[in-house]
Amino acid sequence: MPEPAVAAELKELRARVPLLTGSLVASADGLLIAQDLPDSVEPDGMAAVTATGLSLAHRIAQTAHGGDFHEVVIRGADGYVVSYAAGPHASLTVLAGPDANVGRLHLESRPAARAIAAHITGTRRS
Repeated sequence: MPEPAVAAELKELRARVPLLTGSLVASADGLLIAQDLPDSVEPDGMAAVTATGLSLAHRIAQTAHGGDFHEVVIRGADGYVVSYAAGPHASLTVLAGPDANVGRLHLESRPAARAIAAHITGTRRS
């Protein structure tokens, strides 16, 4: 099962990105795969909401450009929620504070999403 390896990716991501407050990996149907979230965020609920939002983002990307979805950035008053495709059947969602460096967030999270996708599909090599 990929969950321990995915959880390790989430912990490493938090260590590399200042002001990252949490992250989770969910399947496309909203099932929680792994999480590193603060106590204030309910993991299963966040996974379900993320899947709903990503379904809409996939549809918008397909309708607008005919291509695949890669990421969506939500900026709120109290911070960022960014979701990245982690292969065709999962997503990585990261939470960051309002003063987070979004460029750094992308720089670290995009490769993490690819690594997570590889763990989930079993294609990652040691």
